[in-house]
Amino acid sequence: MSNIASHFFIMALAFIPRCNLRINKPCGRVPSGMSCVPGGYFIRGADKKLKNQRPVAVVWTDTFFMDKYEVTVGQYESCVKSGKCQHQKTYYPGYSGEKQPKVGVSWLAAHNYCRVHGKRLPAEAEWEKAARGPDGEQYPWGNSPLDCTKAVIKDKRGRGCGKKGFKPGKGVTWKVGSKPVGRYGLYDMIGNADEYVNDWYSFSYHECGEDCLGYNPQGPCGGRGRKTCKGNNLKVVKGGSWYWGAKHCYGSYRRGQNIYNSKPYHHFGFRCARDSKTSLDRFIDLINNLLKKMKI
Repeated sequence: MSNIASHFFIMALAFIPRCNLRINKPCGRVPSGMSCVPGGYFIRGADKKLKNQRPVAVVWTDTFFMDKYEVTVGQYESCVKSGKCQHQKTYYPGYSGEKQPKVGVSWLAAHNYCRVHGKRLPAEAEWEKAARGPDGEQYPWGNSPLDCTKAVIKDKRGRGCGKKGFKPGKGVTWKVGSKPVGRYGLYDMIGNADEYVNDWYSFSYHECGEDCLGYNPQGPCGGRGRKTCKGNNLKVVKGGSWYWGAKHCYGSYRRGQNIYNSKPYHHFGFRCARDSKTSLDRFIDLINNLLKKMKI
């Protein structure tokens, strides 16, 4: 380590709380159409909600970028026309507007779309940090109650906030960004479309164990492929959709969906994420590894 780097490291130690064992990475240049979600510790899960959200834990995510909006029909169909994405049929009218979220897709198709665009699906921990912030608030706007002024959900008027669908009362998605922006400049983190993440599904965080704890958790089997995570065809979806009411639409809510979307449900969409990268990352990683070794 150079003298300058050593001096910086010593200075950094003086400002690091002893309960915080890592230094956060900066955002750097934010790609077009994305927002920066600052890294750090956050409260994940909920002990007073469904069993699969237990137990609450404090985990860390590094700084990352996330799409401001759910991937739209227009964006997805453009990828199909390029020959790089698989066609995903929409079976019902009312879901195919260019600016509506692309729904009816499988996890496999969503994963491929993000890969083609030099991105990836977010980890569940990343998604939840983006939706809830560091303090574990249940919504992108805080803890004030959910209603149709804030998100596209089912209410007393019907699904999709009562927007007319292919059948009376069925409802449909809205154009992305129709509701107010949430934290970190992200839209529709709650409602409109359920969103796939990269993690395999587990029936609780307790069952997942160490793979769902610590720094940048990736879920069961460390997020690796099906050959490694045998017997699991379910991926986590987050955020709720136009179809569901408030009981399914909040930050810690999670459910499993098979990777094929074998029944063509028009709930499931997605957005992509990307790692942040700056010239300081290698140095920050060095400091964090030293902190870990020193058990500070």
